[in-house]
Amino acid sequence: MSTDQIHITGLRVECIIGINDWERVTKQEVVIDITLYADLTKPGESDDVEDTVNYRDISKSIQAHVEASSYGLIEAMARNIATICLEPEAVIRADVSVQKPGALRGADSVGVEISRSH
Repeated sequence: MSTDQIHITGLRVECIIGINDWERVTKQEVVIDITLYADLTKPGESDDVEDTVNYRDISKSIQAHVEASSYGLIEAMARNIATICLEPEAVIRADVSVQKPGALRGADSVGVEISRSH
């Protein structure tokens, strides 16, 4: 497996998330961190955007998906974000962290982290 990584950190998206009645109607912020694993040798040598993983497109797809979603659990959200991350053939693994600020009284946030690969 390649050790080359692309990091997307602190992606903030407003969405419906949670199992409580009020959470089903009030949008809340989630914070998403992603690490994409791919061989970046060719783009590193060519300096050509066509040779690399287009992380802007991946980020836009994730934002659109999450904004339109209505998940009960952040576990399900993280799984589906990972699926989006693995759509480009060049991405061989994705680590996804989803944090829900203010989910527990006294805690900054609650989150999950998952890894998926081809």
